[in-house]
Amino acid sequence: MSDSSARNNPGRKSGGEVQHPRLKLLVLAILCALPLYGSLMVWLRGVSVIPLAAYGVVSVVAFFLYWSDKRKARADTWRTPENVLHAVELAGGWPGALLAQQVFRHKTRKLSFQLVFWLIVLMHQVFWIDQLFLGANLLALF
Repeated sequence: MSDSSARNNPGRKSGGEVQHPRLKLLVLAILCALPLYGSLMVWLRGVSVIPLAAYGVVSVVAFFLYWSDKRKARADTWRTPENVLHAVELAGGWPGALLAQQVFRHKTRKLSFQLVFWLIVLMHQVFWIDQLFLGANLLALF
């Protein structure tokens, strides 16, 4: 990446590295704490290992979908539809998607995409807050 490209892309250094990686990893860890804790509690209570496995497996799928879509964007070929990316995020792949957004600097500037992405992250957080601390009463209202 040239120096002029780095100036036009403030999230990157001239070497193509992510700026503030420790801060971004801390934010990722904080966002993942509640779903990880909730998934572990579901598994340890003997209910199911599916939520825990889904977050891991689907995050890997999301990461590779973003990687593939970035490559397709650069090659100007058929792209992965945004609704597919969002569906994978909703299925539990948002941690992998967030990591891929930073690593590949992909889908970070499109406001409409980011709005849906962060609503999905918020939905996961609200779900686990409800499950762990509100006795699943909040979502029962809907």
